[in-house]
Amino acid sequence: MKKISWLLLSGLLTLTALGQTKKITLDESVMQQNRQFRADKLLGFQWIPNTNKYVYFADGGRKLMTASASDSKATEFITLADLNKNLGTDLRSFIGVAFKDANTLLIANGPKFFEYNMANQTSKLAGTFSETAENHTYDNAKENIAYTEKNNLYYSNKNNEKIAVTNETNEGIVSGQVFARNEFGIDHGIFWSPKNHYIAFYQKDQSEVADYPLLDINETPGKLESIKYPMIGQKSEKPRVGIYNLATKKTVFIQPRGAADDYLTNLAWTPDEQFVLIAELNRGQNDMSLNVYNAQTGAYVRTITNEKSKSWVEPEHAAFFPSDKSNNFIWFSEKDGFQNLYYYSIDGKLIKQLTNNKFVAKEILGANPAGTEIYFSATGENPTNLLAYKVDLKGKQTLITKDAGVHFVTASTDWNWFFDEYSNHTTPSKSVMYDKNLKPKTILESANKYEGYAMGTAEIKTIKAADGVTDLYTRLIKPSNFDPSKKYPVLVYVYGGPHAQMITNSYLDGANLWMYWMAEQGYLVFTLDNRGSDNRGFAFESVIHGRLGVNEMDDQLKGVEYLKSLPYVDGNRLAVHGWSFGGFMTTSLMLRKPDVFKVGVAGGPVTDWKWYEIMYGERYMDTPAENQKGFDQASTLNYVKDLKGKLLLIHGTSDDVVVMQHNLALVKKFIEAEKQVDFFPYPMHKHNVFGKDRVHLMRKVLDYIIEYNK
Repeated sequence: MKKISWLLLSGLLTLTALGQTKKITLDESVMQQNRQFRADKLLGFQWIPNTNKYVYFADGGRKLMTASASDSKATEFITLADLNKNLGTDLRSFIGVAFKDANTLLIANGPKFFEYNMANQTSKLAGTFSETAENHTYDNAKENIAYTEKNNLYYSNKNNEKIAVTNETNEGIVSGQVFARNEFGIDHGIFWSPKNHYIAFYQKDQSEVADYPLLDINETPGKLESIKYPMIGQKSEKPRVGIYNLATKKTVFIQPRGAADDYLTNLAWTPDEQFVLIAELNRGQNDMSLNVYNAQTGAYVRTITNEKSKSWVEPEHAAFFPSDKSNNFIWFSEKDGFQNLYYYSIDGKLIKQLTNNKFVAKEILGANPAGTEIYFSATGENPTNLLAYKVDLKGKQTLITKDAGVHFVTASTDWNWFFDEYSNHTTPSKSVMYDKNLKPKTILESANKYEGYAMGTAEIKTIKAADGVTDLYTRLIKPSNFDPSKKYPVLVYVYGGPHAQMITNSYLDGANLWMYWMAEQGYLVFTLDNRGSDNRGFAFESVIHGRLGVNEMDDQLKGVEYLKSLPYVDGNRLAVHGWSFGGFMTTSLMLRKPDVFKVGVAGGPVTDWKWYEIMYGERYMDTPAENQKGFDQASTLNYVKDLKGKLLLIHGTSDDVVVMQHNLALVKKFIEAEKQVDFFPYPMHKHNVFGKDRVHLMRKVLDYIIEYNK
C-alpha cells in the first residue's frame, strides 16, 4: 500500500508540474519578446564622464540608478518624479537623457532642452525650438545646438539665440538632413568640428528627383502626400557639403569632383579643424576616392586612397582619428576581401594595415587616451558572433571578449574599464565589467524568462551552398514535444539580401519569438543565410551583383534539399515567408520554383527592381540600360503564369521604401494571367507593420500558412 500510495503521489506531482507548463500566445510572441520576456539587462547603460561610475534605468525607466566599476552595488541616482518636479516637465522615462559632464544632465522634453545640475539640483533652459525643428545636434562642448526646420539649417547658441546657417527658399534644396536614403552608413547630416568653430553639413538638391504619390486616407477626401523617390536609372539627388564658419558666418561648399550626382559620404573632421575628409563615390558605385578638403576654403587638397571594383565599393565608416593630437587616421576597407582597418597619414601615406583578418571588422568602439590602441567589434572566425578586440598601432591584436556570443562593449572615459553585455545560444544575457588588464567580473546574469513555458529548441548547423564549397548557416526550430518518428510541415523564413544576417549566436539565435510559437503549432521553422547576406566577406556577398535572386534561390533550394533529407520532414508541406528582400525571395521562389512550396506569404516585396531606389538598387543591379537582362531575369512579373501554390501578398499602403507599385503591378499581372492570389493591405503603414497591428499581421501570415499547408 505504501508503494502504491507513493507511485500515485508521484504521478499526481508529475501531472501538476506538467499542468504548470504555460503556452506562449501569438499575441505575446509578437508584443512581449522585448518586454515580458526580455532578459535582465542594465538598460540605458551610460558611463558618467570622467569617472569610473555609470548609470542605468530601473523601475521601467522611472529611476536612474548608479554604481561604480569597482563596486557594482547600485544606489538611486535620481527618480523621474523628482526630475519632472524640478523641471516642470512630463517625461515618461529617462530614455534620451545624456550627460554634459559628471554633474550635469541634458534633457529634451518636446521643443524644450534643459540642463539639470545634480550637485545643487538646479536647472536651466538650454534651448527652445519650434514644433517643426528636427535633427537637434549638440556641439562637442554641449553648449550650442544645431538643428533643422523644414529644408534649412540653424543653430541655437548658449544664449538661446536662433542663427540661420542656410536660407534656401527652394524646398528642393535640403540642408542638415540625411541623404542618399541612409545608405553608405549615413545616419545624420550635421557635423560639428572638434573645437566647435565650424558646422559641416550635408546638402542635397532633389529638385529633379521624381515625386512619388502616397495616399493619406485619414483625410476627407483622401489627401495626396508626395515624397521624393529616386528610382533606378532616373534623376538622382545632387549632393554638396557645406562648411559654416561660426565666426565669419560664411559658408563654403564642396561639390563632387566627378558627376553632379556622385555621392559625398563618410564626412570626418581632422582634430586640428584644418581639413575635412569626404569619400566621393561615383553613381555607378564602383569607384571611390577618399579626398581631403581645406576647411576654410573648401578647396580640394589631395586624394588619400582610391578603390575600384567590378561589382561595387561601399564606404560605410568615416575616418577615425585615434589621437586628438594627430591627423593620422584609421580607414575601413574591404579591398583584401574582408573589412579590415588601415592606418593612414593625412598626406596620403599608408602607415600600416592594422588588421589582416579573414573575418569582418564591424565598428570602431574608440581609442585609449594616448591614441595607441584602437578598440573595435568584429565577427571573429565564427561569423554568427560579434566580439570586441583591440589592436595597437604596430598591428598587435588582442581579443577582449573571451566568450562566444553577440557582445556590446562600451568603455569608461579613461578606458580603464569596459562594460560588456552579451548573450549566446545558452545565455539569455550576461553583464560583465572588465578592468584595464581585461580581467572580467560578472555584475548581472539574467534568468531564463521562458522558464515554465513550452518552448522548442533551435539547432544551428552548416550546409554547403549551391557552389558546393561555401558553408551556409542554418537554424531549425523544433517544437517542445518534437517526435522524430512523425512527419512535420516546414515554414521557411527567408530574407536573403545584403546587410542582413538572420542567424546569430545570441539568445534565440536571432529568431523572432513568433517562430517558436509556430513550432508549437506542429511546425518546423527553418532559416538559411544564403550567399549575398551579411558578415561573410566581399566574395560571399558580391556573388549577387547584377543577378539578384539567382544565387540566393539556388542556396535556399540547397536548404530545401537538406530539409527533405531529414526523416521527420514532410517534403510535400513546405511554406515560405519573408518581408522586403525576403518578400522578393518569397515571390521569386513561388513563381520561379513553383513545384517546391505549397504556400507562400510575401510582405512588402520588390517585384521589379526598376522601381526600387537608386542608392541601393544600382549598387547591386546597375541600371536597366546597363543590365536589362539582369532586370528581366529578376522581375517576378515575368513568371506569374507559372504559379501553382497559394500566395498571399501584403503591403503597407504608405510604404516609402518598397512603394506599393511593386505589389499592385504584380497583382495586375496575375489578373491578366487569370491566376488567383490573395492580397491584403495595411492602410497607412509604411514598410513594416508595427504596434498592436503587428499582431494582426502575424496572425494573418501564420493562419494563412496553417490553413493552406494542410
